[in-house]
Amino acid sequence: MSNIFTKIADLARALSGKPPMPPKTAAIILAAGSSTRMGGDTPKQLIELMDKPVMIHSLLAFEQADYISEIILVTPNGDEREYRALAKEYGIKKVSAVVGGGDTRNKSAANGFKKVSPDTKFVAVHDAARCLVTPEIIDRVCMAAVKYNAATAATRCTDTVKISGKNKFVDHTENRDHVWLAQTPQVFLCDLYRAASYIAEESHLNPTDDNSLIENVGHKVRLVECGKYNMKITTPEDLVVAGAILKSRETFPPTLPDDGDED
Repeated sequence: MSNIFTKIADLARALSGKPPMPPKTAAIILAAGSSTRMGGDTPKQLIELMDKPVMIHSLLAFEQADYISEIILVTPNGDEREYRALAKEYGIKKVSAVVGGGDTRNKSAANGFKKVSPDTKFVAVHDAARCLVTPEIIDRVCMAAVKYNAATAATRCTDTVKISGKNKFVDHTENRDHVWLAQTPQVFLCDLYRAASYIAEESHLNPTDDNSLIENVGHKVRLVECGKYNMKITTPEDLVVAGAILKSRETFPPTLPDDGDED
């Protein structure tokens, strides 16, 4: 019955000149990392960047993205109340759940996925420390996922890529035209993500990103060009770079590179 109402609503929007309502997409924001490479006592997701915690920059982008219907925030265990209060302080209204993370990134994402609303069609997994993400990036990847069932933010590699053998000697050179650097968000059809996560758990796989879950079951993930500035905060130097980029956006609003959506 809900599908009928959705079609009626889409028809009404089309007659009024508006685009169809996007399918419900939940964002799982991973903010449970240990930040070992950052150093210091403050988790990187809580470090101040341009007068806001790093995590808040990410949450605000998802709050403003048209495709995102709810946000599940995954935090260090025991800090759920603190993080929920912080999201509320900055006016993040889409947060529907705050849950403690696991001892791996994959387990943290799984904990978040358990809280996704049952009628949600797609899930977007994002690292809280990738704080330069924009609503436009999020919606671009979500649109690709609706078309292909699985899509990831990424950018083409512009450096020459060398693959090493033993003792750090070059083994061979990759064709950089086919080399991409994966980013987040990574967006998937919920049923596909659920099945892929189950198979990975049964096989005792511990992939470094969620794309690998989907690749493991033989489904292709669409690469979506989102530019080189969708960077992740990992070291103190990254904070300096991210701050400069955010400052420049006050004068020059960010634009996305042409994705060239070719099949």
